[in-house]
Amino acid sequence: MTGRVLGAGLRQRHLAMIALGGAIGAGLFVGSGFGIAAAGPGILVSYVCAGVLTVLVMRMLGEMSAAHPVTGSFAEHARRAFGPWAGLLAGWMYWALLVVSVAAEAVGAAHIVGGWVPAVPGWVWVAVFMSVFTASNLAGVRNFGELEFWFAGLKIAAIVGFLVLGAVVLAGLLPGHPSPGTAHLTGDGGFLPHGWHGVAVGMVAAVFAFGGLETVTIAAAECDDPVRAVRNGVRAVMWRVAVCYLGSMAVIVTLVPWNAPGVAEGPYAAVVASTGVPGAADLMKAVVLVALLSAMNANVYGSSRMLFALVGRGDAPRALGRVSTGAGVPYAAVLASAAFGFVSVVLSLLWPRTVFPFLLNSIGAAILLVWALIAASHLRLHGPSGRAVLALAGIGGVLLFMLGDPTSRTQLLTTGGWAAALLVWAWSRRLGRVRRLRDGRRTEPGTDPLPSRSPAPAPRR
Repeated sequence: MTGRVLGAGLRQRHLAMIALGGAIGAGLFVGSGFGIAAAGPGILVSYVCAGVLTVLVMRMLGEMSAAHPVTGSFAEHARRAFGPWAGLLAGWMYWALLVVSVAAEAVGAAHIVGGWVPAVPGWVWVAVFMSVFTASNLAGVRNFGELEFWFAGLKIAAIVGFLVLGAVVLAGLLPGHPSPGTAHLTGDGGFLPHGWHGVAVGMVAAVFAFGGLETVTIAAAECDDPVRAVRNGVRAVMWRVAVCYLGSMAVIVTLVPWNAPGVAEGPYAAVVASTGVPGAADLMKAVVLVALLSAMNANVYGSSRMLFALVGRGDAPRALGRVSTGAGVPYAAVLASAAFGFVSVVLSLLWPRTVFPFLLNSIGAAILLVWALIAASHLRLHGPSGRAVLALAGIGGVLLFMLGDPTSRTQLLTTGGWAAALLVWAWSRRLGRVRRLRDGRRTEPGTDPLPSRSPAPAPRR
């Protein structure tokens, strides 16, 4: 039997962990190495700026979601603020971001396990991981939430252990390892070895690492008390991000030279290996593996719920809106999102240097586009706000830098191309709707056959 109502099995303790499950993944454990290579110790400035921007966006998103908790989250807020085109653009861009991320995380996880069990082909591990997390998301939202709670808990525990290890080394309490003090922060080319340009490149990497936190507001619709869940979830996410992200970057650039071998490929593993603790390097690889698998689990969830919301607004095929009886799981959307992840993985194996990098570039600036729509929606629905203006200015600055930077320009232009295609699609749908309404009913001269595209802005609180 097919239904249209999702289950409400998530608890408040699940919410913050689900958001962190999507955010603490490859972007932090692996991608941060690219930012460190570009900015040196200045990566701390990059993460502070990106963190402030993230907090501004999440606070605005939390306010809108607490006032109007729906599965589509920011896509629905954009639709209410600007019309169907904005909801379509936000929803499909975020869905693409998540499903391509699932593929990237599956490939990364298979690479780690393949190093331990080289006799098994990488595609076998990918198939196992994708199957497990597809099943996890089909089993019911409470089972998914519980699995993600423990996954994310392990990651946070590992990062806390990493911070404690860093503090011990920095205090000179680890035998055979004198404290480096501030030598690595001011030496090795100085605090800003590549100047402010390097800091800007590092901020681009940091922004992408923060992507995924928005999932907390998507999941809120499946909580028993969504308003309270959103408020507590957003608040918890912010301080945990400050500890996990900023604290980790501080430990890395303080304990090892930013340009040391291995830092760019795996900064956490490089720090742990430098301590000489037996088995620590393999333990760190296991932590990265857990982080990647957790992010896969959370992103399959987030992409399926966003796809389900798109169906509800008529922006995706109706067949993808099927919901299981009892558990209330949008199983058609889960299978479709997982299937795209499978296809992306196949593309990564067949054309690792052409097609898959193109997919990654295609969603490179998607998170910035989503954040811009969140800030603009808040500005439209809640009136003038210093937070919204500051966030839009920050996002605009990052986009302008990407346009001027040769290494980032391709990502921005490719994402812009997909966004333009979605806007053309939305425009053609609107024209088709106008024609159908005009052909299907008589209208009085001078009347508009379409309803107003958005409600009047709510009064500012």
